[in-house]
Amino acid sequence: MCGIAGILNGHGHVLRASLEDMIDRLHHRGPDGRGFHTDGPLGLAHARLSIIDLAGGDQPIHNEDQSVWVVFNGEIFNHIELRQALEQAGHRFYTHSDTEVIVHLYEQYGERFVDHLNGQFAMAVWDATQRRLILARDRTGIRPLFYNWTGPRLAFASEVKALLALPGMPRQLKPQALGEVFTYWAPLPGNTVFEGIQALPPGHLMVVDERGRQGVRIERYWDWRFPAGGLESRRSAPDLADELRALLIDAVRLQLRADVPVGAYLSGGLDSSIITALIKHYTDTPLRTFSLTFEDEEFDESAYQQEMATYLGTEHTTLHCKRSDIAAAFPRAIWHAESPIVRTAPAPLMLLAGRVREAGYKVVLTGEGADEVFGGYDLFKEASVRRFMARAPTSRMRAHLLDRLYPYLRHSPAANRVMAQRFFSAGAEHLGQPHFAHGPRWTTTRRLWQFFTPQLRQSLAGVDHLAAMVQHLPADIGQWAALNQDQYIEAHTLMSGYLLSSQGDRVAMAHSIEGRFPFLDHRVIEFANRLPPRYKLMGLTEKYLLKRSMSGLLPEGIRTRTKQPYRAPDSASFFQAGQPVDYVADLLSPARIADAGYFDPVAVSKLFEKCRAGRAIGFGDNMAFVGILSTMLLHEQFIRGTLMH
Repeated sequence: MCGIAGILNGHGHVLRASLEDMIDRLHHRGPDGRGFHTDGPLGLAHARLSIIDLAGGDQPIHNEDQSVWVVFNGEIFNHIELRQALEQAGHRFYTHSDTEVIVHLYEQYGERFVDHLNGQFAMAVWDATQRRLILARDRTGIRPLFYNWTGPRLAFASEVKALLALPGMPRQLKPQALGEVFTYWAPLPGNTVFEGIQALPPGHLMVVDERGRQGVRIERYWDWRFPAGGLESRRSAPDLADELRALLIDAVRLQLRADVPVGAYLSGGLDSSIITALIKHYTDTPLRTFSLTFEDEEFDESAYQQEMATYLGTEHTTLHCKRSDIAAAFPRAIWHAESPIVRTAPAPLMLLAGRVREAGYKVVLTGEGADEVFGGYDLFKEASVRRFMARAPTSRMRAHLLDRLYPYLRHSPAANRVMAQRFFSAGAEHLGQPHFAHGPRWTTTRRLWQFFTPQLRQSLAGVDHLAAMVQHLPADIGQWAALNQDQYIEAHTLMSGYLLSSQGDRVAMAHSIEGRFPFLDHRVIEFANRLPPRYKLMGLTEKYLLKRSMSGLLPEGIRTRTKQPYRAPDSASFFQAGQPVDYVADLLSPARIADAGYFDPVAVSKLFEKCRAGRAIGFGDNMAFVGILSTMLLHEQFIRGTLMH
């Protein structure tokens, strides 16, 4: 895993000093070396984290006649098979790295080279003959890629902070994007919270020639697709379960490829347990596992983690995370996330990545993606219940199904039957719309808008955020089964925008750790997307076929365990015996809130006192506190530049 940066300057040559300033900001992504290539208006830079071909894989890498160059952040898991095919076609290699297959694939297939890649990546390919630049991002958005146009100059990088190293870059947060974060938990695809800076969406290519903005084309090369109507399969569940197990074994086998030791995260839930079990039973890789534990019983899963570690006989390391640890790590987590967040969960994962690094590891496999691919989230079950209730809105019996949701929550939103029925019945007018399932979550999160200043709320009043989201959806999504619609939106909002970013790549790379995600192998996604919805959500049993495929490989208590999302203490982390952490008291003071101009000082002060007194027990209060604090940290770090790390 690495960091990349570059410039295509329509008005002249690229200065090496500019590339050095950009790549210096990405040292944490690639501490093992730097590389540069310039060609008139084009400049490429690379910060390397050595995973494959430790001695010979320095970038940028070129083809035989040096007419094609690449800088690459990520891994191509099928590089061995691709190399063999390319050599048979006459291509000659000078390294053993996975990166070099990219330039030869481009020679062989042109822009469609991405179709052949099984991997996670963000890359820039320079075609010196045709004088054009191709930027590409992996199918699900595991690796980030940002860009900025300033006149005819295109600058791009793995992180926003590298772009902000260039002179003349605006330093402002976008009000519309803040509204998106405080609705969808992340900016919508292609957007960021920074003025003038965009993100290349997952599964997209950008092609730019020397004309700059006049010669740019952005297109999607891959997307999640589902059959119309959720067509039923004639194949039996046992047959499909066997195929799924074989596919997951191969995905794990490919993602274990590395010239350095590979570990695995073990949360105690089904998904990470599957990955570790497949490593144990079907590979000869020594199994080293890492887990988080918490002092708060509501968040702690150590008993399940230890059960799996003992069952598999792994060498297991735990990191015990206290509330004070979260508070201390939170500013750095925001520095790396480069976005406001509404939960503290990324901070403990950043600390765990540090422990992995201390143990001498650079790569970990994780179970992320299984819930989106196989229908594991409470949101999917909740939507199924809400659709069932909406067909008989006066029925009290149907509302009893809400009792089966959120059993792991101390303050479940379904605990009060009357309030729960009222809340989960809201939005019934959207029944039949693709976004029906997400209404309650977005409604809850959007209540955070009440903390915006009147001026900011006024600037957002004319923006139809729902319409902005809907325009990203496929034209035929209405023909898909309801669960498939829910999955698509979840994968393109929360997963790619938050889970794989703020809670994934960004906090792992803070310690130069590469996370790998076998459940997001595109072959696994395409297999799952063809399944009948009932093989994912069987009644209110989530991930039915996935659980069935693992029969005999896991302890039954783990295999059949109800999904418990990873969470961490939120507002309570920032107070001890009613006293706030110093930086929190400072940043959330009325004067600092007023000076930044995003939030109403009076409303924030009331929330602050409520959290200080320990009365913030609901999702809304906690999300508001964390969201406001993270926005203020972002403002200090990137706009005022006073808390740079």
